[in-house]
Amino acid sequence: MKITEADEQLLSLLREDARASTAQIARRLDLSRTTVQSRIDRLERAGVIRGYTVRVDEAVEQARIRAHIMITVFPKKMAVVVKELRAIPEVRALQSVSGPYDLVALGVVTDVRQMDELTDRIGAIDGVERTSSAIVLSTKFER
Repeated sequence: MKITEADEQLLSLLREDARASTAQIARRLDLSRTTVQSRIDRLERAGVIRGYTVRVDEAVEQARIRAHIMITVFPKKMAVVVKELRAIPEVRALQSVSGPYDLVALGVVTDVRQMDELTDRIGAIDGVERTSSAIVLSTKFER
């Protein structure tokens, strides 16, 4: 499916506030509510919009320990490692990246001891060669 500039603008507004009403979005895009709703319906049917989620306030997130955990995986072990990481609830997101690491996981826990345990658990997965972690100090912005 081809994503138009108007679709990109709509998606950007939904990323900011997925609970915004169709009327609010229509006003910001200078479109009719019917047009906005039909665009949303089309994007959902096409699988471009796969769902809506909750974004927690930064103050609440600051109470948690968050870290980007860079992971190097042995050759031919990627599928097994990804499956194991998916089963760990403290791993919020997992991305495949270029460079010296193969994956970057976002780990979120309540204290430093739990982060230590999480990184040890990830490092113990069969197929993980090594890990390196960077604690997130703050989020400057998120879309």
